[in-house]
Amino acid sequence: MAQTSGSGKATIDLQAASAKEAVQSEVDRAGDALVDLSHRIWDHPELAFEEERTSVATADLLDAAGFVVSTGVADLPTAFSATYGSGPLTIGICSELDALPGIGHACGHNMIAAAGVGAGLALARIADDIGVTVRVLGTPAEELGGGKILMAERGAFDGVHLAMMVHPSPTEGDSFATLAIGQGDFHYHGRTAHASVTPHLGVNAADAITVAQVAIGLVRQHLNRGDQIHGIVTRGGEAANIVPGDTTARYFWRAPDLKRLSRLQPRLERCFEAGALATGATLEMESLGAPYSEMVDDGEIAALYRANATAIGRRFSDERRGAAGSTDMANISLLMPTIHPMIGIDCGSAVNHQPEFAAYCREPDADRALLDGAVAMAQTAVDAATTAGVRDRLLDADTEYGDRDAYPWRF
Repeated sequence: MAQTSGSGKATIDLQAASAKEAVQSEVDRAGDALVDLSHRIWDHPELAFEEERTSVATADLLDAAGFVVSTGVADLPTAFSATYGSGPLTIGICSELDALPGIGHACGHNMIAAAGVGAGLALARIADDIGVTVRVLGTPAEELGGGKILMAERGAFDGVHLAMMVHPSPTEGDSFATLAIGQGDFHYHGRTAHASVTPHLGVNAADAITVAQVAIGLVRQHLNRGDQIHGIVTRGGEAANIVPGDTTARYFWRAPDLKRLSRLQPRLERCFEAGALATGATLEMESLGAPYSEMVDDGEIAALYRANATAIGRRFSDERRGAAGSTDMANISLLMPTIHPMIGIDCGSAVNHQPEFAAYCREPDADRALLDGAVAMAQTAVDAATTAGVRDRLLDADTEYGDRDAYPWRF
């Protein structure tokens, strides 16, 4: 990055303004390709850890632009890391890849992936001028399994000073209200029998789930404010005339932070233990990955994002909804400065995780939003790289995230 004396502040301001113009021009140039990428991902939704076509399409666009692309990073076949530049400040941009079962890209990960690529392409154009390395990370399994957590623990985020992504939403926001979440499958093993001839010889694993769900329903009255438990039965039996011998329920539990989550989990587990005790079935509890943490936004970087997004025409809502979602990007925020702004799309009354919202994520307003998100992220990275106090703070941080012996979410 150019060094000056005397009128240094004016020179840096001019440099930042020029870099921001270049960022806008690059996203405009790549706009058709980015929208096409978003649509192709939307057309072929893939579930957690199965995002083969999505990963290839996303990485190929970066490879064609001169990024050094590594696939299968962190021992995850669909994860990738694409790097451009050699500056001392490393900006990590996350492109989420996975879809939801049954309702496709109802959380807009097609837009997230394309916006991340767009921000990466834009920053690559001016990386050397502002002294940054750009790293676009293809992150699988946000909806289930915590791909970013596995990538962080296995070193894929090492060296990153600032992480960012944008997420589609019914409203615009510079941050994302989150809850910590645990995810698990609860398997009951009983004994099958003829439901009419020899029911007394069976051990009904479906009854065990019924007992557990009744217990959960009673516990809900006594949960702390902000705690949640919700789930489904994924296997309830084979036929009406067979006493179910094996059943499974998938449950999520949420709390405002990891500490509260660690206290909620045993209460849920005791509900499932009650089902086993009442019926004589055996219980097997299977974790679906490390818990997702609460989000710790970097307020200074979020303010820079908001200013940049506002400057290109985004309109923010200060309305705060009572409910909150969960994301594995929150775990990244415990390790390094992170932002997770919400990019609003015109979706009527639809909200995330509805099929109606998925339909809106392929509309022209969504296409415009993903391009704006790419510009706003890249321009925020320019500000972070050219504002002395911010740049110094980021460079002073420990960036060896994959070498830690313990993580706050591994309780």
